[in-house]
Amino acid sequence: MTDLFTLDAELRTDLGKGASRRLRHANKVPAILYGEGQEPVSLTLEHKNVFRAQQEEAFYSHVLTLNIAGKPVECLIKDMQRHPFKQVVMHMDFLRIDAKHALHANVPVHFINEENLAKAGATIAHHVTEIAVSCLPKDLPEFIEVDLVDLEIGQTIHLSDVTLPKGVTSDELAKGESHDQAVVTANVAKVQKDDEDEAAAPEEEAPAAE
Repeated sequence: MTDLFTLDAELRTDLGKGASRRLRHANKVPAILYGEGQEPVSLTLEHKNVFRAQQEEAFYSHVLTLNIAGKPVECLIKDMQRHPFKQVVMHMDFLRIDAKHALHANVPVHFINEENLAKAGATIAHHVTEIAVSCLPKDLPEFIEVDLVDLEIGQTIHLSDVTLPKGVTSDELAKGESHDQAVVTANVAKVQKDDEDEAAAPEEEAPAAE
């Protein structure tokens, strides 16, 4: 999987919508690299390599390496435009990073040990699918694991309950207690609740025989 995080890129000077259209017809992806106080750089990448890499979840939260004219540049993918109905990547934005500077990224959440809750009749409500974090590039996790093994029906796990990897902090929690978002809730299954209501309802008395 490591090779998926390294992409060859070429510098391009032919800009504009027409130039981008010609690149796409040639199975290329127009892109731009910016950040770290440097001038934006227009690039071209091979579509087949980009398309394969973007199918991996980790691609969106991993430090990537762009080989530009033989020089490696570390970056993150910040935006990707796809064709509305074709399997085609239309454009990409990359953000330069510095190993000594903290970065901000959205990291996917993996929920584990949901089976026992499902067996107990709970429905799991996932309130978030990713968490915004800050950390040095070397500490950026590919995903954040949220264990539901101790979660009981009716309870909610919040951001403050999530154990983040060493060196990683939550952007939302940094804003204060009021930003302690709900991450996942174990709700009582509706069908189970209806069954309980029915069981609790008093039985109607049969009409007396005349």
